[in-house]
Amino acid sequence: MTPDEFRRAGHALVEWVAAYRERLAQGDLPVQSPLRPGELIAKLPAAAPEQGEPMERILADLDALILPGVTHWQHPRFFGYFPSGASLTSVLGDMVSTGLGVVGLNWQAGPALTELEQVTTDWLRDLLGLPAEFSGVIQDTASAATFVALVCARERASDYGASRGGLQGGGVPLVVYTSAQAHSSVEKAALLAGFGRMHVRAIELDADFRLDVAALEAAIRRDRAAGLAPCAIVATCGTTATTAMDPIASIAVIAGRERLWLHVDGAMGGNAMLLPECRHHWQGIEAADSIVINPHKWLTVAFDCSLYLVRDAQHLARVMSTNPSYLQTPMDRQVRNYRDWGIPLGRRFRALKLWFALREQGAESLRARLRRDLANAQWLAGEVAAAPHWRVIAPVVLQTVCIRYEPPGRSAEELDEHARRWTQAVNDSGFAYLTPAVVGGRWITRISIGMELTERRHVAELWGAIQRAAETAAT
Repeated sequence: MTPDEFRRAGHALVEWVAAYRERLAQGDLPVQSPLRPGELIAKLPAAAPEQGEPMERILADLDALILPGVTHWQHPRFFGYFPSGASLTSVLGDMVSTGLGVVGLNWQAGPALTELEQVTTDWLRDLLGLPAEFSGVIQDTASAATFVALVCARERASDYGASRGGLQGGGVPLVVYTSAQAHSSVEKAALLAGFGRMHVRAIELDADFRLDVAALEAAIRRDRAAGLAPCAIVATCGTTATTAMDPIASIAVIAGRERLWLHVDGAMGGNAMLLPECRHHWQGIEAADSIVINPHKWLTVAFDCSLYLVRDAQHLARVMSTNPSYLQTPMDRQVRNYRDWGIPLGRRFRALKLWFALREQGAESLRARLRRDLANAQWLAGEVAAAPHWRVIAPVVLQTVCIRYEPPGRSAEELDEHARRWTQAVNDSGFAYLTPAVVGGRWITRISIGMELTERRHVAELWGAIQRAAETAAT
């Protein structure tokens, strides 16, 4: 493809994306894809084409083949999982990144890539009210950031054991502590970092579904008495199911006293700290060793863009560094080499989409949208609490409302089945998208509010659809 051919195809593709977003705003697409398993595979050729095809045919197949298989995360009635930002501004930044084709192996391979990432991560750190001693790097997802954090915790506790015998060294087993409501990526990171499933503690919750501090202290005491070595605590700022906020200040006191690494998973809830009125939720955050926040969730930046912040960047670089001769340059002592701040050697120019989004929207516009979503969640919680037989089952801390329909005369198991049935009915209708979850041992329905296009009327329409679906499923 020549630059002129790219220009024509690019214009057509931008028009396609713009028209798609207009259709989403109008609400004329089903939120959940109606595609059945294997349906797209059956429509695609079994082998790649031997001869090239015109772009017009490829664009036509976007409509005919791909769009029917898309669940529309940017739809104003998408209330599943978490808000997933993809502002058109950040889409343009991502397009520039791909168009430049830069691979950030070191500073010299991409000076602008490195320095823009340094500046934009500092911008975001400051907007979140964090101390200047934290340094940031953009990872792909919070899963990777949490893995890096636990590897760093392991190396600090073992005095850099990986440089000696590593997992084969036969040292005292190290233990990781986290909430029973922590994201599944925490357990996965601990397993991949070599701690072993039997050395990961899922700590009990308090009445508000937060990590119970007394239970944490008791678990640490038991492990020390058993000859084990407590290593790290992963606290959560916005748990997956209910967006509960673990008591970071109290946890930080324990981590400091016990000399444990404290990692804070703020993948979702950390975004709310753009609002000064929300920062009481992570009081004590300055004591954390590492933090992760996902701008690709609630801050409209296109996936993937995960901000990983550390207090001791030298320790991170020592744990993660590789320095083969072909990557060494005369500037290495003067600059950051982000290959030493994470797992991959090469890195995309992710900072561009963050830079585009922050500049085009501005912090005040982002704050206004977050406040809109918080207000919509409170409105919905009030409507649910006032309705007969409906219950809000967890405090509405941020923008997620967890609800359960409990008509009389049903056992707990029957209510569980009913919750899953009416939630699936809403999804299958294509009108909206929700996700169920288990909280307190019972199935509930999560309503995650926060897509860029979602306004109060969409939340009100959802509440009407939910009531109708629950009544129908009960008969």
